[in-house]
Amino acid sequence: MPANRLLMTATLLAALAAASVPSIAATPSCRAASSAVAPSVIELYTSEGCSSCPPADRWLSRLKADPSAVALAFHVDYWDRLGWKDRFASPTYTQRQAQQQASTGARFSYTPQVVIDGADRPDWPRATTATSRSRSNAPVQVELARDGRRVTASIAVASNAPPRLAAYWAVTESGHRSAVQAGENQGATLQHDFVVREYLPVAAWTARADAPATLTFEPGTAPDPAHPREVNLVVVDAQTGRPVQALKLGC
Repeated sequence: MPANRLLMTATLLAALAAASVPSIAATPSCRAASSAVAPSVIELYTSEGCSSCPPADRWLSRLKADPSAVALAFHVDYWDRLGWKDRFASPTYTQRQAQQQASTGARFSYTPQVVIDGADRPDWPRATTATSRSRSNAPVQVELARDGRRVTASIAVASNAPPRLAAYWAVTESGHRSAVQAGENQGATLQHDFVVREYLPVAAWTARADAPATLTFEPGTAPDPAHPREVNLVVVDAQTGRPVQALKLGC
C-alpha cells in the first residue's frame, strides 16, 4: 500500500476511535467535601429598589475572597411596586425572609438584612465570618457530587447531631450588573454577586448516624459562562433553623 494511503487509513481509524469514546466535556462531573469546621452562612436580603442596599451588596461581594463563607443574596420583591422592578426578585424569597423571623430574632422584614449563621445581624458592617460561630467541629458532614446537571449530596451525622435536620439548595450567580432606570437608585449601576437564582427547601428528616441521608437536585437552568455559578447546600437544625453545615460546588 502506498505510504500516503497508509497515512490516510491510520488517520481515519484514529478519528473513528476518538469518536467512539464519550467526550469528557459532554459529561462533566466534579465533587466537593465539607470541612470539619462548618463555614459561616451569610444571607443577605436586598433589592435594587432600596437605596441603602448597595453598601450591603458591596460588603457581600468581598466574601468572594473568603473560602470559609457560603454567601447568598436573596432579592425580595416588596420594593418592586415603588418605581423599579428588580429582575432578580422573587416572592419566594420575600416569603422566606418572613418565615425566618421566628428563628433569626428579627422583629420584622427589612432591607438590607444580613443573617449570619441563622441570626439577624444589624451590625453587619462590623461582622466577620471568623467570629460569627463557635469554631468547633461540625456534627454533620456533607459530600456533593455532580454528574452532568444532577447534584447528589451525601449527609453523614455524628452522635451529637440534632435529632432532626432540614436543608435547602440555592443556586447563585456572580458578576451581574444592572443599570437602574427608576426608583431610589435611579441612575446607578449596581454590581451583584452571589445572587440566588434558584432555591429549593428540603423537608425535615430524622438524623441517623448509621444511615447517611442522600439528597438530589438538578438546577433548572444551564450555567452561564458570563456569570460564575455555585450550587450551595445548607443543612440546618430542623428545630432551631440554625445552620449546622454548608457546602458549595463551583465546578
